[in-house]
Amino acid sequence: MKTISRAITMTLSAGIFVTLFVSKATAACGELNLQGPFEFPEAVSDSRVLSASANAETALQRGSSGVPIAGMWKVQFLSKGNTGHNPSIPDGALLDFGWIQWHSDGTEIQNSAGVPGGGFCLGVWGQTGFLTYEVNHFPIAFNASTLANYINLREQVTLSPSGDSYTGTFIEDIYDPKGNQVDHLAGTITATRITVDSAFPAVLPTSPN
Repeated sequence: MKTISRAITMTLSAGIFVTLFVSKATAACGELNLQGPFEFPEAVSDSRVLSASANAETALQRGSSGVPIAGMWKVQFLSKGNTGHNPSIPDGALLDFGWIQWHSDGTEIQNSAGVPGGGFCLGVWGQTGFLTYEVNHFPIAFNASTLANYINLREQVTLSPSGDSYTGTFIEDIYDPKGNQVDHLAGTITATRITVDSAFPAVLPTSPN
């Protein structure tokens, strides 16, 4: 652990790193350098071209138990609209990465590789329209063994017609143990499906290091 005089870089359970200004705090986990240099992942496109109706049918077949979004995904969280954050985070910077599972019962779990040693957090999801979904996530962050923050992570995503990827946006509000909001982040999400035929290195999440 590292003592910091005026700032603490905390690892949130969701895997997103946020700098909160406090006095003589102790870092709970390893640090992510929000001062840069930042990694900017290359855009991933689906080269397969199918008709819209065929793609929609494929999406319905991809999910387990008849739920198109259900399954396992490789996911990235990218910064957008955080240039006014302290410290400033450029658009497109990789904030978090890992694997996520959407379950047909309306729950989901994320294994974040952005946390040293790995980290898991839980949430629930609902369908908002044809191939559109929302996630409501409630991670908890700790400073060493002490409760540091409650977090509310909300996502709005759209499943591709092929059912092999999704994109969307997220907002994350961070609260102290008394329920006072102390920080806010926003950005975009990209994810690609992992199947029984997936193999290394394609399934590896992109590291920001």
